[in-house]
Amino acid sequence: MNFLKAEWRKLAIINYETDPEVLTKYLPEGTELDFYQGKCYVSLVGFMFLNTKLLGLSIPFYRNFEEVNLRFYVKKKEKNVWKRGVVFIREIVPKYALSFVANSFYQENYKTMPMNNHIELKGDELTVKYAWKNGSWHSMQITADSHALPMESDTEFEFITEHYFGFTKRENKTSEYEVCHPKWEHYPVKDYQLDIEFQALYGKDFEFLNHQKPVSVMLAEGSEIEVKTKKYLLK
Repeated sequence: MNFLKAEWRKLAIINYETDPEVLTKYLPEGTELDFYQGKCYVSLVGFMFLNTKLLGLSIPFYRNFEEVNLRFYVKKKEKNVWKRGVVFIREIVPKYALSFVANSFYQENYKTMPMNNHIELKGDELTVKYAWKNGSWHSMQITADSHALPMESDTEFEFITEHYFGFTKRENKTSEYEVCHPKWEHYPVKDYQLDIEFQALYGKDFEFLNHQKPVSVMLAEGSEIEVKTKKYLLK
């Protein structure tokens, strides 16, 4: 059953390498960290949620909005097949009702903050900016070539975007939901700007990101997506 249908568009993705030990306490039971070429990644992702429908219904004033999340990558083996997914440290949205639904139904860690976006196509350049306020304003901005390119196999971009499950940890319970979407195109990044205080947003465990340069910066076009109803994993 599909819980949610929407479009995820203009995904700004900032990737950092981290010590796996930082993420151990956030791992849902039954999952393990997923590595890319021996590196453990944590990513800051900003994007537009568009044409959102919940259980097939459009909710007035809640169709289009920004989201910014901090996430890392995991996998879970089921019947000798690896399910690759993400775990969210925190997800930020601009309206309280969005946080309430996500926290209530999916046990996620959503927070409500004032947010805005700026997306501009000018000549052969595309600029995408997401900003959110937690005391002071934080922002991420990417400037890219406006011509999108197809995904290539066995690349870092494929690794980051081809995780199709969400796993959540709440006390000693793990829940799982599937996100369905086609492969995404990406825009070649020319430049980026970050103005973020990670400790204020995500706690002391992630203060180190204030002093660390990203290993990569990506801008994905995105697509229509479907989120299936969650299920709890049995021990």
